[in-house]
Amino acid sequence: MIDTAYAMTMARYNRWQNRQLLGFLELQPAGELVLERGAFFGSILKTLSHLCWGDHIWLSRFDGGSGPGIGASESVSYVADLAAWAEMRSRLDARIAAWAAGLTDAELRGTLTWYSGAAGREVSKPLSLLVVHFFNHQTHHRGQVHAMLTATGSKAPVSDLFLMPDDA
Repeated sequence: MIDTAYAMTMARYNRWQNRQLLGFLELQPAGELVLERGAFFGSILKTLSHLCWGDHIWLSRFDGGSGPGIGASESVSYVADLAAWAEMRSRLDARIAAWAAGLTDAELRGTLTWYSGAAGREVSKPLSLLVVHFFNHQTHHRGQVHAMLTATGSKAPVSDLFLMPDDA
């Protein structure tokens, strides 16, 4: 389905997108980030918080490292403010890059089994499918943030993968 080059490219894309996003978020008055906007998670900050939580829970499954320590229902309060998001995001992005760099094609052909709190049971799925889901989940929620930023009157980051700089 995919190979390690895909995971490494998407890890770079994720980091590039988040770095760009931070620049636009820092220009926003604090009130704009917490304003309820009718999005699935409500505000820009809550959506960003959920995304950090989601990345953290999936990484714990993928690399066996630490997880977020809270459940999905608390994901919108995982980061308290923009500074906490930026710090958490930087750590997660570095961890994603390291995990992707160490991933093998043989692992991608395997299966991952974990206990899913959302499903309330043990789940087994092809790792390649879960890796695609992981990166798709990021893109989906960053798209929501992009729309909410646009609603503030702000510009938002360019998100076209083909425009990612080689050094990103």
